[in-house]
Amino acid sequence: MEKNKNLLVLVDGSARSLLTVDYVGKLEAFSDMRIVLFNVFSGVPECFWDLKHETIGSGTARQMQLWEDQRKRDINAYMDRARQHLINSGIPGASIETVIHNLQKGVARDILKAAESGYTAVVCRRREKDGLEGVAVGSVANKLIAKIDSLPVLVAGRQPQTNKVLLAVDGSASSVQAVDFVAEHMGGRGYKAGLFHVIRGFPGLNANPKELEMASEWGLAAEAEMQKTFEVLTDRLLDAGFSSGSVTHKIISGVHSRAEAIVQEAQSGGYGIIVVGRRGLSRVSEFFMGRVSTKVVQAGRNFSVWIIP
Repeated sequence: MEKNKNLLVLVDGSARSLLTVDYVGKLEAFSDMRIVLFNVFSGVPECFWDLKHETIGSGTARQMQLWEDQRKRDINAYMDRARQHLINSGIPGASIETVIHNLQKGVARDILKAAESGYTAVVCRRREKDGLEGVAVGSVANKLIAKIDSLPVLVAGRQPQTNKVLLAVDGSASSVQAVDFVAEHMGGRGYKAGLFHVIRGFPGLNANPKELEMASEWGLAAEAEMQKTFEVLTDRLLDAGFSSGSVTHKIISGVHSRAEAIVQEAQSGGYGIIVVGRRGLSRVSEFFMGRVSTKVVQAGRNFSVWIIP
């Protein structure tokens, strides 16, 4: 597969993952990509086939075979249906591929291996409280978010799609790459981008006036530095095709939780997508993932959250 032109979309055969397919079909950002609908098929476990060799278990083995055959027919019909959803959204049939992958080492591990074969991004969906277990839900999605550190992971949400995308920026290389990803795939397509930076408060600070003065000076310096970063990132977005009035920027300070502030901004600003970097300024592996982006995925359950390495 040619790199940077393929979108790996995970489907598990449920009605919920059809929502993920519909989400992809409506994304103008990826309308010119090849879309691969990927399912990990788990048939009857190998140990059950040992029953064929036992007279008492031959009938059970036959039932298992019939059950697996029916599952195969069901998932093939499901993949055809999912493909048709994309076609109905305007995606050319020639740009859609369906893959039914027989389970090998485990659902998450098989997906991770497939993702390494040349994709632009991986699309999955959160698990809901009473959702079905499968490829794109439950612990599998959590593992993908944690383990796929070289590709963007796009977590589809229930929030109605809009043409507004919120970019959480902290000045790190990862957050700059997040802006570049948005610029490349959304530039010139009518999207609006909001650059957003959060400066946390000082919860351990006492009421000493001198300490408050120092904190205030530090905050002003941080804002001034981020304004310079905003100027650079705005130019990148404009060069990629965003219109001059479609890029805004905002800084807030003194908040307790960066993740909550990001989600609240998305809610109040009418954003449909939140984009975050995987790693922050600490340079410690997975720091940003553990401290902010995971919390954004959890706190902003209704939003689509894109995690960019």
